[in-house]
Amino acid sequence: MKTIRVTGSGVVPYEVRVGRGLLAGAVGHIAPLLTHRRITIVTDETVAALHGQALAQSLRDQGLSAAVLAVPPGESSKSFAGLEDLMGRLLDQRLDRKDLILALGGGVIGDLTGLAAALYMRGIGFIQAPTTLLAQVDSSVGGKTAIDAPQGKNLIGAFHHPRLVLADLAVLDTLPDRQMKSGMAEILKAGMLGDPTFFGWLETKAPAVLAREPQALERAVARAIEIKAAIVAEDPTEQGRRALLNLGHTFAHAFEAEAGYDEGALMHGEAVALGCALAFRLSARLGLCGPEDLARVERAVAASGLPTEVAQVGDFDPDRLLARMAGDKKAEGGQLNFVLARGIGQAEVVRGVDPVEVRRVLA
Repeated sequence: MKTIRVTGSGVVPYEVRVGRGLLAGAVGHIAPLLTHRRITIVTDETVAALHGQALAQSLRDQGLSAAVLAVPPGESSKSFAGLEDLMGRLLDQRLDRKDLILALGGGVIGDLTGLAAALYMRGIGFIQAPTTLLAQVDSSVGGKTAIDAPQGKNLIGAFHHPRLVLADLAVLDTLPDRQMKSGMAEILKAGMLGDPTFFGWLETKAPAVLAREPQALERAVARAIEIKAAIVAEDPTEQGRRALLNLGHTFAHAFEAEAGYDEGALMHGEAVALGCALAFRLSARLGLCGPEDLARVERAVAASGLPTEVAQVGDFDPDRLLARMAGDKKAEGGQLNFVLARGIGQAEVVRGVDPVEVRRVLA
């Protein structure tokens, strides 16, 4: 098991534990955090059948009180209606602020449950138990919680850090290959923005990671989390350097919104992978990075079975995409701001990017 500690100003330090069998031994990880030996598991209906009921029963067998609340799977649960429904069900549980909530699922469950925990009695502790590769290396770490709005993705949210993250690699054994590839996008992104050596390793080892080879998978997950945790420690509430973690995301969120947040049509990791390729393409157009870095990024993304061209994910109107980007959280005063790159491992925020240049990489 690999343990990564997340710290930062205003953050109660917590651990991210990466390894196999963590949910099977969950009581040993969770019990020390419980005051009342009571926990409510929030999951989706699919994960409830695969892991939720078994986890709850194993906790009960050890003398804990464990209830399971399942919500419909998919991005539609990450909405005002989904949040209202979950808050009502949590209130029906009569939890107090010394109880805990456990988010068991992918990024939708982690984001929704985290925001509900932030709002419940002005803040109740929660644990992240991500069950997708994407959630393990991205949304479960760093304290960002949110729901979507018709105007865009993750626009309603709060910073609320978990008490613990359990990234159990065993649950990835049953994860569909498409979701593994989606998670690989965020792993590649971590190397692109902050560790050229790690990115170089991924250029040859990505197939082993996608094949769930144990050592390669643990190294990839742990290193991606380490990169994110280090940036979060410097900037817990995204006032500066943490914005680098949004490499590719200004593009990605626009594609997702235009696709109606339909995961069947476009998964988040697929959008991020395309967004990263476009960010490097835009960087090269602006003279920030060389063509060799762009070529390496495009090869690595394509080799992981992820898109590098807009046409691969659908027929999108560049003007509608630009309008979406203008409403992105990172936009300021109507100006387009992007995380771009001066090379692999050298990302920076660039403000006031010319929309004409952005449109050219979207064409």
